[in-house]
Amino acid sequence: MREHKKTILLSFDVEEFDLPLEYGINFPLAEQMAVAKEGLENIDKILMDKIISCTLFTTANFARQFPEKIASLSGDHEIASHTFYHSSFSREDLLHSRQVLENIISKKVFGLRVPRMKKIDAGWIKEAGYSYDSSINPTWIPGRYNNIRSPRTSYIENGITRMPASVSANFRIPLFWLAFKNLPYTYYKKLALDTLKKDGCLSLYFHPWEFTDLSNYSIPKFIKRKSGIELLNKLNRLVADLKNEGEFLTIHSFLSRAP
Repeated sequence: MREHKKTILLSFDVEEFDLPLEYGINFPLAEQMAVAKEGLENIDKILMDKIISCTLFTTANFARQFPEKIASLSGDHEIASHTFYHSSFSREDLLHSRQVLENIISKKVFGLRVPRMKKIDAGWIKEAGYSYDSSINPTWIPGRYNNIRSPRTSYIENGITRMPASVSANFRIPLFWLAFKNLPYTYYKKLALDTLKKDGCLSLYFHPWEFTDLSNYSIPKFIKRKSGIELLNKLNRLVADLKNEGEFLTIHSFLSRAP
């Protein structure tokens, strides 16, 4: 029997860099936007690679600041919603953010990821006009969430497809951005390839602002270490290695192929 080609779902949360606010640092919105925009420009090599299609979960707040950039990226990549603002959320933001993004890119927006991977009612998501949600990290992270019993791969809930972020094939070690930043590359790659082999799909997510120099911000070391060019080189290495293992697709394209 012919083996199905494995799939890599690479996504970025394109958002204002509001992380310092979580640690009591006064950080003006203009600077939040500037750092986020710099990070987006720093990953241009990946986004311009014609072999790679990825999903950009974008806040409407960021997209309104840089509409030309987001519209341009929508030519090769999927633009999905990261709600309206990264620092606050209301139910109305689901519909409003989708409408703003669709107006900017002149395309339909199918997907949603709620900031900080917060799970919300599937009925709200369906009502706002989305077909899938990628806000589930099926693991336990103290102080954030406990989804240790959630499915590890895509599933349907009340008419909405939930597309979880990937975790390791054993023990559900999250393969998200903090793991990539802090684990040795060879170990992270092994976990990622084990998951790809088991699931046939690998869903990874990052933030553009990670690929700027974070060393001068008063934020925890586990967040700001290995940022900027050092982290970008590490991501380029991962992307190059994963090209040998499978096909890079947007989340919507991948889910559309499902039987």
